[in-house]
Amino acid sequence: MRISIGPAALITAAFIGPGTITLCILAGVTHGFSLLWAMLLSVIITIFIQNTAARIAWTTRKGLAQSSLEQSNHPLIRLLLGLLLIGAILIGNAAYEAGNLSGALIGLKGILSMEKLTFGGSLDWFPLLLGLGVGGLLVVGSFRFLKNSLIAIVVLMSVSFLLTAIMTKPDLGLMLHGLFVPSFNTEEILTIVGLLGTTVVPYNLFLHAALVAQSPNVPFAAIKKDTLVAIGLGGIISLCIIISAAALEGAEVKNALDLGKALEPLYGTAAPLLLQFGFFAAGLTSALTAPMAAAFVVSECFSMPKEGWGYRITAFMVLAVGVYFTTTGIVPIEIIRFAQIANGILLPVIGLLLLFMVNNSQLMRGATPSKLQNSYFILIELFFIFLGIKSLGLIF
Repeated sequence: MRISIGPAALITAAFIGPGTITLCILAGVTHGFSLLWAMLLSVIITIFIQNTAARIAWTTRKGLAQSSLEQSNHPLIRLLLGLLLIGAILIGNAAYEAGNLSGALIGLKGILSMEKLTFGGSLDWFPLLLGLGVGGLLVVGSFRFLKNSLIAIVVLMSVSFLLTAIMTKPDLGLMLHGLFVPSFNTEEILTIVGLLGTTVVPYNLFLHAALVAQSPNVPFAAIKKDTLVAIGLGGIISLCIIISAAALEGAEVKNALDLGKALEPLYGTAAPLLLQFGFFAAGLTSALTAPMAAAFVVSECFSMPKEGWGYRITAFMVLAVGVYFTTTGIVPIEIIRFAQIANGILLPVIGLLLLFMVNNSQLMRGATPSKLQNSYFILIELFFIFLGIKSLGLIF
């Protein structure tokens, strides 16, 4: 049987980034297995919302940004919406990019046991060299090459975290209870919201839609299956990270490097190396997909050809901003936190756009959702609004 790997594999590569890993580690260390259900719920919501974006793109044969702009014929409204989309995705992705590169560097430095790479001066060349490597892949790598490379890294990352979780020998009874029996207290609300916010990422909706629009001959049933399998794999990775971190419940652990060091006395040198590679791979895959998503949005808003010069310039702008902030020494966790706040603000807006478009009978050629599906969507949108409010609360 021939296995076809579709566009959703790139979405898995995108959302399993340093932010996801950091929050999953904090959830496991702080709360043990008790929030596994929250991650499972986040994955279910992600599959639903990504499939909605994919359905719109498959039906219209257009990217999500382009379909959004076409909802109004008024030039001023279209201009404002275009500026909103471009500004939000560019700024948000630049913030994500800095966090992605910083996260990749944490893993790379742990693997190499090097804090800095200098050539006789004080400048750390790691961020610049990593940025050049990512830029090289974006320029010279064909889409097929990038897709296959990202999928290979995701598979290796999956093995890395799965093996680490198995090495911790979790209590299966407690693990299953945490996975299927929801329970939380007020102290866990922010962590629950964070797990959702780092899984349902706005730019992934635009990236997924753009990729689906470029696959007009693929049946939508195959697109749905692809989304279920790929996002499900991402959920398994996230759950494995929480399970690994739960072995050290109550310890002071902030990222994969700390978790690796903490697990070393129990499980030997293999655990730190596996975790460090996983963190590096997560940062690298997200560092490649964030510029791609921003470039797709800008290309659609200005009606430019996909993967043309406008696409490449936009991708490099996002990458360059990420390299700059990483080089200046801004603490990675702060960059990741800012990206999560931006994510929380953008989600309700994008959710409303999706709800409006998927119920537009003319746009969807009559294939509108049922009342039950709309009920699910409204509940998800209310949760997105709650997420946005909590994110604003962190600022003010």
